[in-house]
Amino acid sequence: MAQSQIEDLIQRARSGDCSAENELLQKCRAYVSLIARAQIEGWMRTKFDASDLVQQTLLEAHQGLARFKGQTEAEWLGWLRGILNHNTLDFARKYQGAAKRNVSREVSIDQAGGNSDDSGQHGWELKDETETPSRILLNREQELLMADAVSQLPTDYQEVIMLRNLQRLSFKQVAERMNRSPGAVQMLWLRALNRLQEHLESV
Repeated sequence: MAQSQIEDLIQRARSGDCSAENELLQKCRAYVSLIARAQIEGWMRTKFDASDLVQQTLLEAHQGLARFKGQTEAEWLGWLRGILNHNTLDFARKYQGAAKRNVSREVSIDQAGGNSDDSGQHGWELKDETETPSRILLNREQELLMADAVSQLPTDYQEVIMLRNLQRLSFKQVAERMNRSPGAVQMLWLRALNRLQEHLESV
């Protein structure tokens, strides 16, 4: 997905084009959904679904579009992440109280890839620190493409990528979360990354 396409939709939406705004928000749904799922901690999953956060975030983006002052796709995605983070904290306070929310566990796609460089670009590197079956380095303008590719994977592949690569859990922790053995989780993770790479190479 070219970055200019998102920028064009932003400009058209600002001019009052409702169809452009709908398309803009729809193209970002998989991206917002992936981050929302990564940000919901274990206890929160029993209280509400990530889809609630996604709906609320996109609704607020629609209602507050006039307040968005940026121009680029990176600025737009950063603005959406800000809305999502705020809503995640609000939901957490509602269900368990602010004191029990560990803000440091918040995860976004750009944070999952490592440190930013001097150019301001962030890479989302889907790799393990010790095992790298495939290395996928994406610039910020490809974040939506990555999120769309992940959303097309089977549910268990999405889950293992989210837990291992976004939440940075150990294989033991992922195994406990998914009710599988660590060895089975590692094999699932390898297959998920290979399938993800196939998706990306086919677009």
